[in-house]
Amino acid sequence: MTIDAQRFKQAMRQCTGAVALVTVGTKPGQRTGLTVTSACSLSDDPPSLLVCVNRNASAHARIRAEASFAVNFLSEDHTLLALTFSGQKGHNGDDRFSFGQWIEGTTGAPLLNDAVVAFDCLLAQEFETKTHSVFVGNVQDVRVSTKASPLVYLRSSFQSVRDIQDPFSLGDLNARRSSWSNFS
Repeated sequence: MTIDAQRFKQAMRQCTGAVALVTVGTKPGQRTGLTVTSACSLSDDPPSLLVCVNRNASAHARIRAEASFAVNFLSEDHTLLALTFSGQKGHNGDDRFSFGQWIEGTTGAPLLNDAVVAFDCLLAQEFETKTHSVFVGNVQDVRVSTKASPLVYLRSSFQSVRDIQDPFSLGDLNARRSSWSNFS
């Protein structure tokens, strides 16, 4: 059984996704990027992540050509950047970098200076699907901010995780007992 695209999209809107900017371009005037919720870790040996990019996106061909990219996970203060890089504010290509504070990563890719975390990657592999490519990046450098609260996308809107109540760590034995006792 195959479901239609609309039903699939409605279902996916119920899944929380971390919001990130995939950026590429080593020189001002040649940079571009896009907003994604399709980036995640792949392995720690070697440290790598994957990101799915629509083949129609301007960043797609640039990632292939430059063989490097950055994945910048946004904070709750970056909603305007998320909208800008999604194309909803009318800015394209290098004009999107007029917003935010950008630095050059090890690979030359643009890193958002105050991102929750920014991964600077060399392109290791690419897998094509009908509409997207899955890019695997070997992480060359990482910048982490422990003070920022992540931005997520849920039910067709940007949200802060700041309102999540009673967080606990899976490393906390009492929390694990409490959590799993509810299933017994």
